Amino acid sequence: MDAALVQFLSSGITEGSRYALAALGFTLIYNASGAINFAQGESIMLGGMMTAVLLGIGMPYSAAIMCAVLVALVTSVVLQKLAVHTLNKSGVLTVIILTVAFGMILRGFVQAFWGTATRSLPPFTSAEPLRFLGGTILPQTLWVIAVTTIVLLALGWFFRYSRVGRAFLAAASNAETAQLMGINVRFILLLAFVIAGFLGSVAGVVTGPITYTSYDAGMMVGLKAIIAAIVGGMGSVPGAVVGGLLLGLAEALTAGYISSQYKDAVPFLIVVLVFLVRPNGFFGRPHLERV
Repeated sequence: MDAALVQFLSSGITEGSRYALAALGFTLIYNASGAINFAQGESIMLGGMMTAVLLGIGMPYSAAIMCAVLVALVTSVVLQKLAVHTLNKSGVLTVIILTVAFGMILRGFVQAFWGTATRSLPPFTSAEPLRFLGGTILPQTLWVIAVTTIVLLALGWFFRYSRVGRAFLAAASNAETAQLMGINVRFILLLAFVIAGFLGSVAGVVTGPITYTSYDAGMMVGLKAIIAAIVGGMGSVPGAVVGGLLLGLAEALTAGYISSQYKDAVPFLIVVLVFLVRPNGFFGRPHLERV
């Protein structure tokens, strides 16, 4: 295999995994509440930035990661409480505006305390590139693939075999019916935000040694995660993963074979093409309305 292609695919899988995890968190919140969480990208930023900051003050790597994930979970819980209060009073549109404002507040907070400098995380293991299929890949890329795979398998098991996971799927399918069956829908919404925060922070930590991080690192990633979810099909968990990987690979191949100047435009081009060919995305279902 061409050495350059191996490099591009490695880069695409790394970015695609980050988009996929973020899109998955976005999809869970959308299924549970019907709202679009524009602050999803900030959990990625918090995962990377908090880990870098804590490492800078001498905290061990594993402890720094756990603390960073915990911070992301706490902010997700705060956002969920605000979202529930707003949803009960003003509806979904106001919740969407709330998530935009919440993301801006988080970025401003991080910028005020830790500045605008770009930070990087040390690799989990050796930084020495590995030979693979005639090209080279970073060991951290293998960590990205392994962690993403483990997280996806764990979530798959959770939703398929655990009682809470099945309750989540029931509430996401029809909240009113689920509530009549005794399912705590408010807890399900909290769970969606917590899982989304966990997914985002893990993505920020595991890709941090490759992609770097800064106070505004989550803005574009969050937007691309939404695009990935739309491309895969709104509300589809497999679609979110496929959409994220597709966007990451398309960006990497475009940057490698055409120009990196067009990389950020690729997701928007893809979503336009998908709207023209499959308006509901690859795995989305058509919305039927009674007349």
